[in-house]
Amino acid sequence: MKKIRMGAVAAIAGVAVAMTGCAGSGGASGSGDDGTIVVDMWAGSADDTKALEAQIKIAQEQNPDLKIELRTAPWGDFFTKLTTNMASGNMACVTGMNSGMLSSYTDGFAELSAADLKTAGLAESDFAPGATEILKNKGTMYGLPFDVATMLVYFNADQLAASGAATPAPGWTFDDFEATAKAATSNGKAGFAVGMGDFQWQALPIAKAGLQPVSADGELQLTDKKFVEAATWYGDLVSAQKVALPVASASDTGWGENQYSSGNAAMAVDGTWNAVSYLANESGFAAGMAPLPSEGGESLSLILGSGFGISKTCENKEDALKVLGSLLSADAQDYIASSGRSYPARAESQPLYFESIDEKYRAQVEEVFTAAFENVQGQYVSDNWSKVGTYVQPQLVSVYNGQETMAKVLESAQQQFAN
Repeated sequence: MKKIRMGAVAAIAGVAVAMTGCAGSGGASGSGDDGTIVVDMWAGSADDTKALEAQIKIAQEQNPDLKIELRTAPWGDFFTKLTTNMASGNMACVTGMNSGMLSSYTDGFAELSAADLKTAGLAESDFAPGATEILKNKGTMYGLPFDVATMLVYFNADQLAASGAATPAPGWTFDDFEATAKAATSNGKAGFAVGMGDFQWQALPIAKAGLQPVSADGELQLTDKKFVEAATWYGDLVSAQKVALPVASASDTGWGENQYSSGNAAMAVDGTWNAVSYLANESGFAAGMAPLPSEGGESLSLILGSGFGISKTCENKEDALKVLGSLLSADAQDYIASSGRSYPARAESQPLYFESIDEKYRAQVEEVFTAAFENVQGQYVSDNWSKVGTYVQPQLVSVYNGQETMAKVLESAQQQFAN
């Protein structure tokens, strides 16, 4: 089966462009001894490396008087090395960052002002609505994104048709979702597959509650009544409504996505980064996608993604800003869009992404993406948000099995990790 890309966030964060190897020789200032601007980003395959090298080439062509060097590491190693580099004052001048990881690394990044964006040749208006929220923390901008993502409901159209269930579509409601899940739970198949990853399990509760488990100023609000009710409803899809299968083990971090891909469940939630992989699935079923359902006409989704920021220790900030600007220029964004690498953050480049998709899927992807990004909000995180995810995720198994309540798990996390 074709490997599904684990996204931004399968765990606490992750969009996954990943790479192999580590190169470069950043000096103590975060740039090379000869003034080279080092760009540090994660990557995990030859294709990922090739794509980054293409973007670096564009930046080099736009800045012929500068020396630019790409430094990479796999996703898991990248943040370990970043922690070490940040402690030693050796962060690369231009460093990659993901929306879900930012709160742990804000001390290493310079705040970006309007003057900085002007030096980079960028403006917030260059980006799609909500995109500049991705690398902000408590209202302060630490970077700008190269791609954007949000969460969708993917469905097995063949299973829905066989069971007589209605097909999800833009504008559908949570009542529609429940009706579809119940109708599709038949013949040994589940109507829905619950998620274990942070974004996979939180997406529907956030959409149903209309709020995030963290406030805009970074305060944990896991015990907010609306969120608790919505999260409880989510767990009850397994234990009470019985339209989803219980999760066998906390180690099944990709449970929902795998159940869906294997044809055991009619619907699952995952990110836009896997849209093409699901549509062209090697299991052979007809797949479809829809925005998250709405509650009372409202549906809130997070806008996620990754990008670049400038390290505080960079001694060549002006040159680094020029490189940052080129990496997010129209030429570089057109490249990642037209190659289908990811959905670009720059608004003018987004139409090229749809042109890169197989014609038989193109109209559906464009319609659903357009609807899904209409009401998005940047993710709010608390200072120790990654610890919240690590604490809650293993306990979801007990919640899904009916051995623990979602309310107690959220209350316990609130007590332990509130700022």
